[in-house]
Amino acid sequence: HVQLVESGGGSVQAGGSLRLFCTVNGSIKRGSLCVGWFRQVPGKEREGVAAIDSDTVTTRYADSVKGRFTISQDNDKNTVYLEMDSLRYEDTAMYYCAAKARSCSQWNGYNNWGQGTQVTVS
Repeated sequence: HVQLVESGGGSVQAGGSLRLFCTVNGSIKRGSLCVGWFRQVPGKEREGVAAIDSDTVTTRYADSVKGRFTISQDNDKNTVYLEMDSLRYEDTAMYYCAAKARSCSQWNGYNNWGQGTQVTVS
């Protein structure tokens, strides 16, 4: 079990950039851990955005963010980042960091969640 704390959300104009931070309480190199970013708007299902395997550093992205978002990790800081560029109005959502001790190949199975950070694009 790990604890996750998100930060870095805020308001930005369309075309701008934001970086989200997910601090993992517990080493992200302690075994293979998949850390993902999800987003949700009221009335819609939660959507997987990006994920990274802490061991292989393999990444995956939703089609809607490919080429615009980049997920990365800093092992020394136990932090996973989500760099969001060329933001669009439709990227507005609450963004959540999540983790699971399984492969990142599926968007389900995450059993550790942060509280979320709001991103608003106008």
